[in-house]
Amino acid sequence: MTWSVAGAGRKKESGRKPGRRRDLLEIFLPYALILGVIWTPQPIQKWLWIFAAAVIVIVTIVSWPGLDAMGIRRKNFIRSFWIIPAAMAAATIAVAVAGHLKTLYLHAGPLWLVENYWLYAIWACAQQFLLQSFFMVRFLRVLPRPWMAALAAALLFSMAHMPSYILVPAALCWGFASCLLFVRYRNLYPIAVAHAILGIMIAITIPGTVDHNMRVGLGYLQYNPRIHYRHHLWMRRSPEP
Repeated sequence: MTWSVAGAGRKKESGRKPGRRRDLLEIFLPYALILGVIWTPQPIQKWLWIFAAAVIVIVTIVSWPGLDAMGIRRKNFIRSFWIIPAAMAAATIAVAVAGHLKTLYLHAGPLWLVENYWLYAIWACAQQFLLQSFFMVRFLRVLPRPWMAALAAALLFSMAHMPSYILVPAALCWGFASCLLFVRYRNLYPIAVAHAILGIMIAITIPGTVDHNMRVGLGYLQYNPRIHYRHHLWMRRSPEP
């Protein structure tokens, strides 16, 4: 695999390169705020979330690298489109296995998934934007090798999913793979869609009592199966009307 796309991206960014110290500050300050949101109780969490989102938006605007650098473009969309059917194939296999193990939570077909998981799909795309278009773009400027930048971004991504023993390794593997794909194609769209597919796959194939309904941080520790209860088809004979 060659890294010519990354090289081209760096050349385009070089005109407004903010400097290594500033890149590091723009990595770790927003990340610290994200961790604060994850580990802060309500009602403080809501206000900290708003503040963190505002900081990320401001930092993005002030040190704007360009849409091409952030992967928000049409170029390489067709070349990278294979990522979506690959994610769908992996999800299909997982659904088949979960069906065999009787842990599958699936009331109906695609329409039911859209009605119940469209908000999560948007959040998954937002996470992918943060991972690639925000953190990865800066790690590529700070670190000497693309794979180092991909690993660093994936480590941050996985630590934001602590202490879930399901989501931490899943986020590490997907984070590293998706960052390498981002370097190769520099197109965010197929990667974001794949993230949504794989996230929904986890939601419908792993019982909520195991992954704590995909919660992270303080929400994971405060999970109470009597309150946050996710029904599964294997717990009853037929779906609720």
